[in-house]
Amino acid sequence: MWIHEVAPERLAEIFHHYHQALTPEISGKGSEARGAWQEVPQQEKSRLVAAARLALLELESMNRDRAQSRQYFAQPGEAEWGC
Repeated sequence: MWIHEVAPERLAEIFHHYHQALTPEISGKGSEARGAWQEVPQQEKSRLVAAARLALLELESMNRDRAQSRQYFAQPGEAEWGC
């Protein structure tokens, strides 16, 4: 599953990057006013990584639930019709 291939730390870093890119400029200052991932305090990084881990678990759970709900249906062409 692709979810297992994504490191929560990398997802948190990417999320931080896009969050910074989409955040409005602060009092006319450009992107230099926004912090880079390396400048984020360790406690905040830990929170972001934990949130990324939870998001990945939720995605995995949603995918697993969907797969389980499909297991009771016949594959195309395998259904028996008739009375």
